[in-house]
Amino acid sequence: MDAARRPVRIANASGFYGDRHTAFAEMVTGGEVDVVTGDYLAEVTMLVLAKGRARDPEAGYAASFPAQLAPVLGAVLDRGTKVVVNAGGLNPRGLAARLTTLADAAGLSPRVACVTGDDLLDRLGELQAAGHPLAHAERGTPLAGSGLTPLTANAYLGGWGIARALSAGADIVVCGRVSDAALTAGPAAWWHGWARDDWDRLAGAVAAGHVIECGAQATGGNYSSFLELPGLTRPGFPIAEVAADGGAVITKHPGTGGAVTVGTVTAQLVYEIQGTRYLNPDVTTLLDTVTLRQAGPDRVEISGTRGAPPPPFAKVAITALGGYENEITLVLTGRHIEEKAALAERAVREGLGEGCSADFQRVGTAAPDAADQNAASCLLRVAVKGPQEKAVGRAFSGLVVGLALGSYPGFYATGTPQGARSYGTYWPATVPITEVDHRVVLPDGTVEPVPWPPTADPILTDPALTGPALTGPTVRRPAGSPAGSGPALGEPPPSEPAVEGRAGRPTVSGRAVTPGDAGNSPVRVPLGEVADARSGDKGGNANLGLWARDEESYGWMRRALTVDRLRELLPEAAGLPIDRHELPNLRALNFVVHGLLGEGATATSRFDAQAKALGEFVLSRLVEVPPSAVLAAKAARTSAP
Repeated sequence: MDAARRPVRIANASGFYGDRHTAFAEMVTGGEVDVVTGDYLAEVTMLVLAKGRARDPEAGYAASFPAQLAPVLGAVLDRGTKVVVNAGGLNPRGLAARLTTLADAAGLSPRVACVTGDDLLDRLGELQAAGHPLAHAERGTPLAGSGLTPLTANAYLGGWGIARALSAGADIVVCGRVSDAALTAGPAAWWHGWARDDWDRLAGAVAAGHVIECGAQATGGNYSSFLELPGLTRPGFPIAEVAADGGAVITKHPGTGGAVTVGTVTAQLVYEIQGTRYLNPDVTTLLDTVTLRQAGPDRVEISGTRGAPPPPFAKVAITALGGYENEITLVLTGRHIEEKAALAERAVREGLGEGCSADFQRVGTAAPDAADQNAASCLLRVAVKGPQEKAVGRAFSGLVVGLALGSYPGFYATGTPQGARSYGTYWPATVPITEVDHRVVLPDGTVEPVPWPPTADPILTDPALTGPALTGPTVRRPAGSPAGSGPALGEPPPSEPAVEGRAGRPTVSGRAVTPGDAGNSPVRVPLGEVADARSGDKGGNANLGLWARDEESYGWMRRALTVDRLRELLPEAAGLPIDRHELPNLRALNFVVHGLLGEGATATSRFDAQAKALGEFVLSRLVEVPPSAVLAAKAARTSAP
C-alpha cells in the first residue's frame, strides 16, 4: 500500500454479545466507512458459548450476528465495506459457513475468510506434558492442580491473520478469540501496508482499537460526567480514523447521540488495563506516551503513541464449571436494621447444607423517619454457592422461605425463590507463542500459517500477566502495610512525578505539577467534583481509572491519591494488594485492586460482579481538596466541549 494513503475509517458496531442490535446497520448506512468491526467476546462470553455448543455442536458462535448482518449485506458489498468480527467465538468456521449459506439464499456472493488457531482445549494435556503448567496468572497455581475440568481454552491472537485475509480480497473476516484491539490493528496494518515491527504505528492502532472496542462507551456511555452530554438515550457508535503513522482521530457519524470528547476517550484508554504497558499479541502499547487533543466537535486526536515488541507468550483464557449458585434478596425496613440483618444471617448459616458457603451483602440505607416505606427500607442480598445442585437450589430456597413467619419483623423478599444455576470460573494463563498455531482460512479455502511478530523485548520475558516486569514501575502496597509508612515500593516522592520510560525505567516528566494554594484551608467535597472515573474487571481483579481535566486538579490527585488513601476510600480493598500507575499525559491514575472480584465475574458473589460501578462509588467519597483545585476543575468542566 502507499504509505501516504488517506486514513482508514474503522467503525465499531458491537462492544459485547448483546449490544444494540441495530448498531451494525447504523454504522454501515450512517456514513462513509471502510471497515465495520464487532467485538462480541468478553471474558465471560466464552462460557456462555460453551454452554450453547454443549447443546448443539454446530453452535458456539454469536448467534445474533447473522441476523445483524443480513439486512445490510447487500449494502456492505455495494459500498466495498469490509466486515471484521470476533463473533466466531468457539466456532469461527461454523459462523463463516452460516454466513455463506445466508448470502447464497439472498443471491449474494461475499468472499468470507476466517481466523483460527486460538482454540487450545484439546491440547491442554499435551501442553502441560511439554512443561507448560498453564499457571494461574495471579496465584501461580498450575491448572493440573486446580481440580477444574476446562470447558474452553483460547489463546488471544493478534491482527495479522485479519490483515492477510483482507489482502487476499476477503469482504468478511470471521475470527475467534483475537484481542479486542486486533479488530482495529489488523485492518489498519492491511490498509497502510505496515511491517510487523512498525511498533509505533501498530501501538497507535491498538490505542485507537482499545478506545472503540466497547462501542458507545467511547461516545458517552457509562461516562461519569454523563450530565454534560446530549442524546445519551441512543448514543452513536465510534469510528477510528487511523492514519499511516499510527495516529488516529476518534469520531462518530453526524447527527447521532452522545459525544466524542477528550474525557470520553480518556475513559476508554484507562478502562480495564493492568498498567501503562498495554500488552497485545502484535505490540506492547506504552499508554503513558498517548496524547489527546480535541480536534473539533466530536473529533479527538490520538497522537504520540509509542510501541515496543509484544511479549513472547500468548495469554490463554480458560473457563470451567465451578459449582452451583443461588441467591435471594430480603428487605429490611424501619428500625433495628443491623439486628434484623444479623438475625437473618444466623438463621441461614445454621441451616446451610454441607459444603455450601453464603455471602451477605447490604444494599442501600434505610432512612430514619422516611417519607414513605420504600425510603425506610434497604436490601439484604444472600448469595450461596456449593458443589451440589440440590443443596444450593431446593434446600436453600426452602430454608429461606421457611423463615418467613419465624424471623425478623417485616420479613419479605423481592421475588420468589429460584432454582440453582451452574457458574463458571475464569483461569487466565500463558503459553509461549510458539505453541499457538495462528492460521487464516482465505476466501478460496486456502489455509495459511500466520507468523508471529519478531522477538519480544527482554523486559517482557516474565510469563506473569501482572507486576513490574510487564507494567513498568508499579506502586504496589501489599495488604496490611501500615498507612502513613511512606511510599510503597516504586512510589515516587510527592515532589517528582515519575513515569515509565521506553524500557520501564523511571524518568522525570516534563509536566510541571502545580502545588495548589497551600494557604487556603481544604474543602470537603466528593472526589467527583475534581475527577472522573471508569472502572471494570480483569479476571478477578478490579481496574479503576481516575483522571482530571486540568493541571492543578491532577497535581492534587497525584499527591493525594496514594495506595493507602485508596484503601481508605474503598474499604472493601483493605486486605488486598493494589497497584498504582501514573499516566501524566492523560492526567490520569490507574489502580488495579487484586482479587476484589474473587474468581472473576462468572463466579464472584459480589453484587457489582464486573466492578462497573466501582468508580462511581469512589467518586462519591468525600475528600479534602484545596479550593483552588476545586475552582480549576469547575472551570475546566465549563470550558470543555
